[in-house]
Amino acid sequence: MAGVPILSDAQLEQVSRLLGDCATGSDITRILNSMGLDDVSGESTKWRRLYSTFCHYQRQDRAASKLIDYIRTSLDPAAFVKRADEFEAVRQQLNAILAFAGLQYGEDGKFRHAPAAQTIGEAHQRAKTLEAKFRGRRIHAEVVRYCKPELLQDNYFHAVFEASKGLAQRIRELSGADGDGAALVDKVLSVERPLLAINTLQTETERSEHKGFASLLKGCFAAVRNPLAHEPKLLWKGEDDAADYLSLISLLHRRLDDCARTGLGGQA
Repeated sequence: MAGVPILSDAQLEQVSRLLGDCATGSDITRILNSMGLDDVSGESTKWRRLYSTFCHYQRQDRAASKLIDYIRTSLDPAAFVKRADEFEAVRQQLNAILAFAGLQYGEDGKFRHAPAAQTIGEAHQRAKTLEAKFRGRRIHAEVVRYCKPELLQDNYFHAVFEASKGLAQRIRELSGADGDGAALVDKVLSVERPLLAINTLQTETERSEHKGFASLLKGCFAAVRNPLAHEPKLLWKGEDDAADYLSLISLLHRRLDDCARTGLGGQA
């Protein structure tokens, strides 16, 4: 790659820590040997081995060329065919660091130049778009509407919490009813006098489907929203759980897309 920049010590350290977490000690030795590079570190810790080696070759080459070659080898997309999510997560973290040096590592395993980021926010926003964050999942626009700021800040705990509150708000907006949680669902999606219906409710099968959807909504509020309101943030599992929860909430929004307002008034 032409025009490889010199990375700062902080950037070299952060990249080394990230790459050290992605490989075993024997993997690092194998890759360095395959590239004809000497481990000049005298260290045993993985990231320190990489950091010392990259610093040595950067001083020698007056560019971070050997680091770039190492990344291409260790993060070859072909090696992650069955671990696409892992590859994407590492690539995004890497790009958040390299953004300050004006570099970007693509999905195709190639590096490209980009204008250097000036702030942490700019680096993260460039490295992690919402599309990439939940690649392969159909995240509903209503979910993003309520929690986009939290997602862009990697604040998954509050992203899911806001998305669940947004789900209740959507039910209120569609039905004109007030209330919250299970009580709101019971009022809006009763079988006898529903304010919203997902089908014609003419057959037992349709009524069962309608009741099942109502149960899913109530289960979502019970399993997602209520625990989050009382659970310490430090116990939160992170991006994987967020992706699953937001996928569930997106499914519920898609069913609400098909709901029809009955005009029955919800009175018993």
